[in-house]
Amino acid sequence: MGEAVPVLVVSRYRVEIDRAAWLAQMRAALGILGESAGFLRGQIAQATDDADLMVVSTSWVNVGAYRKALSRFEVKAQVIPLLSLAIDEPSAFESVVVLDEGGEQLFASGLAADHGDVGLGSAAAASVASISGVER
Repeated sequence: MGEAVPVLVVSRYRVEIDRAAWLAQMRAALGILGESAGFLRGQIAQATDDADLMVVSTSWVNVGAYRKALSRFEVKAQVIPLLSLAIDEPSAFESVVVLDEGGEQLFASGLAADHGDVGLGSAAAASVASISGVER
C-alpha cells in the first residue's frame, strides 16, 4: 500500500453554446493548473455519444497538492469561476488502485469509517479508522 494517494478530479460540463470560447477558456485554465506543484496531467474530453457533454480531468500526486493548487491566486481568480460552472456533483476522487507501466499499486482510502455520519458541525472522535481499516 502506497502512502501518497493520487487524486483524480473530474468535472463534467454541458456546453451548448460558444464551444470554441469554452474550449479556449478551459485550455487556459488547464495551463494555469499545470503550473501548480503536484500537477500530473490534465485533459479535456468530449462524450462520444453527446457532443454537448464535456469533461475536464486533472491528476494530482495527492489531495494536498490539489488543495494547494486551488489556493493559488491565479487559480482563484481565473480557474475556480470556470470550475463552478460544472455539473453539480462530486468531482475529486482518491485512487484506490492504479495500474501503469510499473505495475499495480493499491492505496488505502483516506475516508474515515464514519464519513457518512459526521458532517459540518458534528463532533468526531480524535482518531477514526479509515474505511479500509488503516488509521490516518
